Amino acid sequence: MNIHEYQGKALLSQYGVTVQRGILASTPDEAVQAANAMQEQTGTSWWVVKAQVHAGGRGKGGGIKLAKSMDQVRDLSQQILGMQLVTPQTGAAGKTVHSVLIAEDVYAPGPSPTQEFYLSVLLDRAKGGFVMVYSPEGGMDIEEVAEKHPEKIYREWIDPTIGFQAYQARRVALNLGLKGGQAFKQMVSFCQNLVKAFEGTEASLFEINPVLKTSDDRILAVDAKVNIDDNALMRIPAIAAMHDPREEDPTELKAASFNLNYVKLDGNVGCMVNGAGLAMATMDMIQLSGGSPANFLDVGGTASAERVAQAFNIILEDPNVQAILVNIFGGIVRCDRVANGIVEACRSLGDLRVPLIVRLQGTNAVEAKALLEASGLPIRAAVTLEDAASAVAAALA
Repeated sequence: MNIHEYQGKALLSQYGVTVQRGILASTPDEAVQAANAMQEQTGTSWWVVKAQVHAGGRGKGGGIKLAKSMDQVRDLSQQILGMQLVTPQTGAAGKTVHSVLIAEDVYAPGPSPTQEFYLSVLLDRAKGGFVMVYSPEGGMDIEEVAEKHPEKIYREWIDPTIGFQAYQARRVALNLGLKGGQAFKQMVSFCQNLVKAFEGTEASLFEINPVLKTSDDRILAVDAKVNIDDNALMRIPAIAAMHDPREEDPTELKAASFNLNYVKLDGNVGCMVNGAGLAMATMDMIQLSGGSPANFLDVGGTASAERVAQAFNIILEDPNVQAILVNIFGGIVRCDRVANGIVEACRSLGDLRVPLIVRLQGTNAVEAKALLEASGLPIRAAVTLEDAASAVAAALA
């Protein structure tokens, strides 16, 4: 589950990580009130107006602006609130901005220059632990830094059985070019507390870009991109309550309400399978057949006819779908149960607008085939993967 920047900063603060302070606003009037409050709390005379959406690259899309007066706070908030923010991570459709964070200006000049760093903690499944990825080149696309200057990307692997060690935190600070003094000490503490936040919230990712060394040698999180492990949400209801459904695809939310694993894609062939491995193989097969998968949809191992019917309806809600491939292996789930769901869904829709290819193999596959044939519906049955691939290619021709 993704959360907003302001929520991520609140979690970081709970674990002692210093952050750029800000107040959430959902209207221009609230933004001005927030700016006044920030001025009283911090003494700032400039403010950063930051769109709150689940996407990176907000500045490039016009979602982060610097306001140098109260009038600008109001005007910029009015421009950003309600806009359809398009960034490299939102896709062409963009995301609607429902709120802004009015944050203090932390780039004021002082006795030493400001510096921006990149810092993240994430799962490393291959090593069975965590890894801290960091770079002295913060404030930029880390992918670009990794491609053009891989020598500037550092890693510290963390064994969860012994935790993040003090010497590792010191090494991070040294690799970031901090040689001593207050900034060095604060970076060591910052890293240690960041790992505590990562572990304590059962996150799969904490990414801060940039981490800022201010002109008076303080270390602050200026941004916070956080992803929480969905499997942990039942144990952390306070964090689960941070979920913002407005940031999710409506179809994916509907699928989740039926306990369906669904991810919308940009292709033209809808697919319904049982099992993630079979789903990936099916999507590859669609691609090789000249099509492109329109979704990932796993109905699970114990799918009822009702769930299958719901899955079928969800696929057909996508106007880009030009054909549907159902590829089910009946191990735990019975093929005749899946066939009943498909028949029910097709009959409820009336006129099926796209070709339907169905491959059911395994438990009760013979009975399932008989059900489909007796339905009188225009369903193309496939026995092998090759048959299914040929049928998909023919449907798209």
